[in-house]
Amino acid sequence: MSPDRPDRPRRTGRPDRARPRRAATPERDVHVPDGERLQKVLAGAGLGSRRACEEIIAAGRVTVDGVVVRELGVRVDPRRAVVHVDGRRLQLDPSLVTLALNKPAGVVSTMHDPQGRPSLAQYVADRPERLFHVGRLDAETEGLLLLTNDGELANRLAHPSYEVPKTYLATVRGRVRPSLGTVLREGVELDDGPVRVDSFRVVDTAPGRTMVEVVLHEGRNRIVRRMFDAVGHPVLRLVRTQLGPVRLGRLRPGTTRVLDRDELGSLMSAVGL
Repeated sequence: MSPDRPDRPRRTGRPDRARPRRAATPERDVHVPDGERLQKVLAGAGLGSRRACEEIIAAGRVTVDGVVVRELGVRVDPRRAVVHVDGRRLQLDPSLVTLALNKPAGVVSTMHDPQGRPSLAQYVADRPERLFHVGRLDAETEGLLLLTNDGELANRLAHPSYEVPKTYLATVRGRVRPSLGTVLREGVELDDGPVRVDSFRVVDTAPGRTMVEVVLHEGRNRIVRRMFDAVGHPVLRLVRTQLGPVRLGRLRPGTTRVLDRDELGSLMSAVGL
């Protein structure tokens, strides 16, 4: 070492002064003294007995307003609390309902038609709630349509930023060429902009027609029909079979069913609720 430079102290691996540790931020207190016990709220939402719900809470599977709750004495306001179990939102407001409808062909997606055509109102005439439809299907398209009185859920499902996937089963004219899937995934130019599918598969073939399944996020008017027109395969029949996590299943045309807890929770989670 140069004599002109003083020796530097050797490092010992420990700092001369310990850095102060940042205090841990305490979790927000979600307890509402005059609320209902959380296990009672969960049981009321159909998760099982209160004892079973206590076990769910103790396992750390429940969050209230984003805070994991493990204490059994916590009380919440079910009208305001945002409760998730295993990451799925629970709908705690018994006045809110969401239905799946298998819309038949020839029915317009409105609650009242000035021209007197068959509308959605006939399928929910026995419901006490004032329901409105989520999105639309053109008159000749069949399949899954949601009806709800939950305005926040409906607005998010309709908003393009959440990109909820929609699955369609389309019977198109002609025998599709093997490269059609690639063409549709890369995008087809329409008058109002390009459209791309997320997935495409051939389901069945018959003389002069092909049945295909497509998944896309688009919600523009008659988008599936216009897309297939653009590639030379006009749609002969179109059925929407799935919207986000909700499947049409074996629901008969012209009938409705209330979404079960898991379906509704998954649907709400898909749009950030």
